[in-house]
Amino acid sequence: MSHPTPVEPGHVAAVEKDAVESVVHLMPLVLPIAGGVLMLLLASIAIYVA
Repeated sequence: MSHPTPVEPGHVAAVEKDAVESVVHLMPLVLPIAGGVLMLLLASIAIYVA
């Protein structure tokens, strides 16, 4: 578990923003779109091979 260091109110800008937390809110949109694209690509490859 992480133990973040306490931040003084005047030093909020010095805190690093977590890259994962900045992307997590996009997952409900990105995952279905990526899954749909992947399914279309795999289906087109299957049709091409057959």
